[in-house]
Amino acid sequence: MAPGKDAKFETKMVVGLGNPGSEYMGTRHNIGFRVIDSLGDLLRISVRKKKFGGVFGLGKTANKRLILLKPWKFMNCSGEAVAAAMTFYKLGVDDLIVVTDDMALAPGMIRIRARGSSGGHKGLADIIEKLGTVEFGRLRIGIGQSGEEEAVDFVLGEASTAEKPLLDEALLRAREAVLCWLECGIDVAMNKFN
Repeated sequence: MAPGKDAKFETKMVVGLGNPGSEYMGTRHNIGFRVIDSLGDLLRISVRKKKFGGVFGLGKTANKRLILLKPWKFMNCSGEAVAAAMTFYKLGVDDLIVVTDDMALAPGMIRIRARGSSGGHKGLADIIEKLGTVEFGRLRIGIGQSGEEEAVDFVLGEASTAEKPLLDEALLRAREAVLCWLECGIDVAMNKFN
């Protein structure tokens, strides 16, 4: 039987974007990794296996087999891991949702889309390039504008005291939105969470 096909379970993959290494753990740019960790904790899926240029875990929920993936190269090379895992598990683009930060959204807002451009996000741009399509789901979590600070310094910095509770709440809403996507599909998730 093909890796992505199971007699009882459809396979879906959730990818969280971030940068590897302890120095990036609490940064705004790593909120995608935090959503994967939160999903792993909730669903009791250990995200520790090393393969595809990332760390991942396998589990089952909502009558689906679920892959949680954190590409373990830097943000700008996220597409390699995503493409490798999708090829191995024989997944279509409708089986994928990518969770990432977004400077164009206010801190704590989330937005789900079924397709679209990278919006200037280099991790999404690399995934689009490697998959050859913009036709995959993405869940963006707002981190706000950098203001006078350089954009790179802003995204690689930690959230301010005022932003932290907003991002913590957004993380939980993003987790619920992913679970809704798994159970009901992207259209229902967009209607409920946007």
